[in-house]
Amino acid sequence: MRIGATPGAEFVFDNEKWAHEVDLEPFALSAAQVSNAEFAAFVEAGGYEDRRLWSDAGWTWRTEHDAHRPRYWQREDGGWLARRFDRWEALALDEPALHVNAHEADAYCRFAGRRLPTEAEWEYAARSGSAQGADRYPWGDAPARQGSVNFGGEFGRPVPVVSLPEGDTPTGLRQMLGNVWEWTSSAFAPYPGFAPDPYSEYSQPWFHDHRVLRGGCFATRARLVHNRWRNFYLPERNDIFAGLRTARTLRA
Repeated sequence: MRIGATPGAEFVFDNEKWAHEVDLEPFALSAAQVSNAEFAAFVEAGGYEDRRLWSDAGWTWRTEHDAHRPRYWQREDGGWLARRFDRWEALALDEPALHVNAHEADAYCRFAGRRLPTEAEWEYAARSGSAQGADRYPWGDAPARQGSVNFGGEFGRPVPVVSLPEGDTPTGLRQMLGNVWEWTSSAFAPYPGFAPDPYSEYSQPWFHDHRVLRGGCFATRARLVHNRWRNFYLPERNDIFAGLRTARTLRA
């Protein structure tokens, strides 16, 4: 398949240039983002203390920060509270896991018997299955109807992972765009033939040590988000509106 942007009238960032072929093995992607209830099961099963679930870099991060739960969670009266801006409130179990970093996302996937998707798998899933040849958005090429995707602060927070079916892909994947950023397993790297745009510091300094995220979040402006947009952060960042969706390889 081809991933990346093609030359045209629409603005693209330099790290999206240009479309190129990649090989993919058969895989499956979870229909929804991982929920707080699912992530809480990992925490309560001792996932943060199980060395087998963590990469070397992830375990180093966990021990250095003495992490035993997501950054903005705390236990109270047998339940979980989550920090929402300036207050603590009961953890919304049906909303997506939020403020988890790439190391935590990786460990959760091992706990669940899954893995993070590569960014090529993520883009393929977002773009495939449309009778209209969905290229810009998972549901097609027309902008989303207001209220059908969680962009631009319209809802003010993440919504339950089962919400907003109007934004589904034709193959039934929900909230591929919006709600929370989704970690991938891919290092942020240049596409073949990369050349920096006039603002050369946008992408080039961050190649190889950052991790790619896809999809946008509830706070992202709608006009920015599309299937090919690449975000990138250091894998230890857990202060961003990021969660995850899981994948698995399909064996013949």
